[in-house]
Amino acid sequence: MTSTPPGAISLTGRLERWPIAGTFTISRGAKTEAVVVVAEVSQGGLIGRGECVPYPRYGETPEATLRAIQAMQGPLAGGMDRIALQARMPAGAARNALDCALADLEAKRAGTRIWNLLGRPAPEPRTTAYTISLGTPEAMAEATAKASHRALLKIKLGGDGDGARIAAVRKAAPASELIVDANEAWTEHNLAANLAACADAGVTLIEQPLPAGKDEALARIKRPVAVCADESVHDRASLQGLRGRYDAVNIKLDKTGGLTEALAMADAAHALGFEIMIGCMVATSLAMAPAMLIAQAARFVDLDGPLLLARDREQGLRYEGSLVYPPDAALWG
Repeated sequence: MTSTPPGAISLTGRLERWPIAGTFTISRGAKTEAVVVVAEVSQGGLIGRGECVPYPRYGETPEATLRAIQAMQGPLAGGMDRIALQARMPAGAARNALDCALADLEAKRAGTRIWNLLGRPAPEPRTTAYTISLGTPEAMAEATAKASHRALLKIKLGGDGDGARIAAVRKAAPASELIVDANEAWTEHNLAANLAACADAGVTLIEQPLPAGKDEALARIKRPVAVCADESVHDRASLQGLRGRYDAVNIKLDKTGGLTEALAMADAAHALGFEIMIGCMVATSLAMAPAMLIAQAARFVDLDGPLLLARDREQGLRYEGSLVYPPDAALWG
């Protein structure tokens, strides 16, 4: 193992497991804990932190993600900065944790907030969606009733039977704005019926109804509800191919590979006429904090990850009902 030169950035990484309150269920399965990977970069007594969630949908595992982060010790010791990192690592969870950790360290070294260094407006509180897991219409209606005081609900759907699910949810939360996430579970055969059911329920946005790479039908039909790309979009390079099929894009830092690319992607998406959604995986406030910068320009904010956990980390984001506040410097940035 090589030693780190004096004054160079040193790097550590670790896996953490955070229990979920109950079970989080989507069309691809259920889980009871969030497994996150934390990167810490230190220099001169200052520590920058970043958190990511490896996504099995893209072949990522916590162990491989941790190894990818640890492999960057040499380049960091050799002077690699956050900008050089973009070319050194592919987009994905590992780069996200390291990118956000380096941004946090930059802010600490400068003695200011990261948005000042990036030339972005100071973030303000935003209303976040609250997620209702996939289940039977009756179970989803029961869960929705308990959350019906929230202004924005995100409903996980799963394919056949979704018309009954969304009707039950709407009845349980007549005043809430509803967005739905099918997680690629619909088909060309039930697409029109499910879109119509969502329109009847007053749904505002539908995330990723068809599988990525098999979404051509979206360009051939009338879309009565705005459709948002999630699994079909990753970074700026994937935006152009979405035109005509999608009305919005879900930006997630674990997909873009960090805040640096996410900010550039948000600007590019707006220039192409897409609405912006800022999304998250189930994780702690450390993963949500950088996304608050994207949330400022987003039409839809879905940063409820910590609300789905049994507990959050210390100095986490402040949530007042569905209102989420920007991070304190003690947490990040």
